[in-house]
Amino acid sequence: MPPNSAILLEPVTAPGDAAGPRGVAVLGRATIRHAAVDAPILLLVYGLLRLMDGLDGAYGRSLAWNLAHLALLASLVLFALLAVAVRPLAPSGARLVAALAVTATVAGTVCFLWTATGFLSSASGAAAPLPAPLRNAGPLLFSLGMLTLLGLLVASRRAPAWSPLLFGAGFAAMLIDRDFVLPGALILLAALAPLARPRSGDVGHRPIRR
Repeated sequence: MPPNSAILLEPVTAPGDAAGPRGVAVLGRATIRHAAVDAPILLLVYGLLRLMDGLDGAYGRSLAWNLAHLALLASLVLFALLAVAVRPLAPSGARLVAALAVTATVAGTVCFLWTATGFLSSASGAAAPLPAPLRNAGPLLFSLGMLTLLGLLVASRRAPAWSPLLFGAGFAAMLIDRDFVLPGALILLAALAPLARPRSGDVGHRPIRR
């Protein structure tokens, strides 16, 4: 084999191609930065549109109602993507815990999506309602999964210690009353904001100094 033939066996990638571990890390970091901000902002949009829909004293099948729940659907999908994207940042000794936390978050998200889809379409909601046990388990799975992931990020110094505390407070506020969606979304935004901070240097996040 000619000395330079090994070069021909190497994959060819364009300069801007996101192939390889570095490209995957950059893609994951971009997902984290955008989802950490966009997910709570879309939740805030949901709260504002829901507030507008209820100005007449009733919540129903209006344009604001439909747009609100579309924003909610998009927000939930982004939360699930965020959970998947932060899993590799967990400490090496807690990868199994991180995987279980992602599974719980995604399962809870699916329950939320099922319910939100029923609000958008009365036909689908009546034809395939979410069973009561899953309706009760969804918020618990979602919150436990996200809080565990944020706790792992704190352990790996990727997030401040107050981040999971704020997230838990914001989510609890929304569970207590839907009218608390607006302040709850703002609290979630504050809790996840550290994950959106741009970091120079390596493709991974630098540890947060305490």
